[in-house]
Amino acid sequence: MEKIAVYPGTFDPVTLGHLDIVERAIPIFDRVIIAVAMDTGGKPTLFSIEERVQMLKDVTKNYPKTEVYGFSGLLITYAQELNACTILRGLRAISDFEHEFQMASINKRLNPSVETLFMMTNESYFFLSSSSVKELAALGCNLKGFVPELIAKKLKERLL
Repeated sequence: MEKIAVYPGTFDPVTLGHLDIVERAIPIFDRVIIAVAMDTGGKPTLFSIEERVQMLKDVTKNYPKTEVYGFSGLLITYAQELNACTILRGLRAISDFEHEFQMASINKRLNPSVETLFMMTNESYFFLSSSSVKELAALGCNLKGFVPELIAKKLKERLL
């Protein structure tokens, strides 16, 4: 049976920390599906779902075994539709763990056949979040080392 991981997030925008998780998941799974969430829990996004999906497709086009799709609704239902065995979640700090653990527990209750795998981000990206990247971009900062060059360009076009 094919080992499929779903890596969900809003990716508004995708950061080098997100890509670090994808790159490290590729050797573990047969397919890594990057699932861009339409629903953001009421938090407004800078980029539309279509823009976020396209940006991710652009920056992962040379990554083997990866696919990018937008989705809405319950993640565990989406994972089941894809026949995924794993939901992949990146953790930066202990503060991420509490929320992620709660969500993993709920998902396990809803579908015991899908596991959640927590992957610690590379220590180079512990501090990095999409929110902080947007703030830096709005202030005109150099985003090298935070996001791919294409994403930095899109942020500057949108914010400056």
